[in-house]
Amino acid sequence: MTSTATSPLRIVAVHGVGNGFGPEVSGARLEELRTLKARAWARQLTLGLDVAPDRVALDFAYYADRLVNGPVIQGAGSPDALDDPLAQEMLTAWARQLGVPQEVSQGHATVPLRVLASWVARRFNLAEGPLRVFIQLLFREVAAYLRAENAPERVAARDEVALRITQHAPRIVIAHSLGSVVAYEALHAHPELRPELFLTLGSPLALPRAVFERLTPAPQGAGPARRGARLPGGTRWVNIADPGDPVAIPPQLGRFFDGIALDHTTVINPLFGFHHAENYLRSATTAATIAPYLEP
Repeated sequence: MTSTATSPLRIVAVHGVGNGFGPEVSGARLEELRTLKARAWARQLTLGLDVAPDRVALDFAYYADRLVNGPVIQGAGSPDALDDPLAQEMLTAWARQLGVPQEVSQGHATVPLRVLASWVARRFNLAEGPLRVFIQLLFREVAAYLRAENAPERVAARDEVALRITQHAPRIVIAHSLGSVVAYEALHAHPELRPELFLTLGSPLALPRAVFERLTPAPQGAGPARRGARLPGGTRWVNIADPGDPVAIPPQLGRFFDGIALDHTTVINPLFGFHHAENYLRSATTAATIAPYLEP
């Protein structure tokens, strides 16, 4: 009798905001927490794929500890404001992209966080309290990463992602939220890394005046014709965005980047789980994207 072994699908997952373990976590404890995160992400993927857990070998690229020394992350700040000017500038750009009316912004150059959170909660049918906390966390971390092109925190974060890809040699890289920005830059900084599929979930890569223009490599062209660079090495890029996810703004990356094979806009996240990675990971759209890469 002859038996055949099926090799698990190798994946590297890159997390988004709100995944920091704290600056005091290091060494064996950090590796333990990284392993727990990898198992949690793999479980959501295999649930969506409806396959056994051993069909996926997922490694978790953890970069949040590279950002904790940034001024935005360290400062506690006010619960109703963003004290960092860059984070506030990004928040204002986000508000404009969402179409916040003039009466909400009160005619100021910056948008009050409390008022903005209330407006966004009503538009997207979200719980206002958790949303306000999330908005602060989101723009503090995005500003910490994108503050300067060659800032030590930024280089260290993308180098950590590149290292995990090098070590794990995945067929697929899955990147959620801010992780899609870090992974996009990591793949460009290390063009020798050529996964077969780059899957972005809930990505803010195209957010104008906050993310898009700050990317490395910089988008080329001028005005509406300005385009982000395609991935090196022929890696296939698929993007998935929930229209009810206020972070995936604008949702269709194919309008801004070259080389995107598929650009899915599909309802994924429930009321109290907006933007959560696990909802994207176990979605039918994600499963349909990954299934062809599983060995029969």
